[in-house]
Amino acid sequence: MTRKFTIAVGSDHAGPLLKAELMVFLESEGHAVLDLGCPVGTERVDYPLIAKAAVEKVASGEASFGILVCGTGIGMAMVANKTPGIRAANCHTEFSARMARAHNDCNVLALGARVLGPSLALAIAKAFLETGFEGGRHAERLALFS
Repeated sequence: MTRKFTIAVGSDHAGPLLKAELMVFLESEGHAVLDLGCPVGTERVDYPLIAKAAVEKVASGEASFGILVCGTGIGMAMVANKTPGIRAANCHTEFSARMARAHNDCNVLALGARVLGPSLALAIAKAFLETGFEGGRHAERLALFS
């Protein structure tokens, strides 16, 4: 049985449709979802503001994980990684999502709405959430981050 988490999700103007699909999927899997924006139909949103709002929920412990969506996932990951305690990965495959969790204990997943189809994005999110951190030598390496 998969653990259930509280997940902070957010997108910029490139990703609200994918974010909406992700939220439905996450809730159907039994996870609680915190929607940090942006709504469908928003003209332009500054992604750093959305990313900061979501990762603050993760950094404070209010959410276990964050999932951020922009056009490529790159900008969201860059902003997220500026917050202490956040380890964000921009993933394009299920394998990269599993490795981000297993080897890097990532707590934020960044996805690109303009580079991923919805079914692949959902599979990546599922792989990310179902994979645990392996610890051991990987924990030793994480300690070198600071």
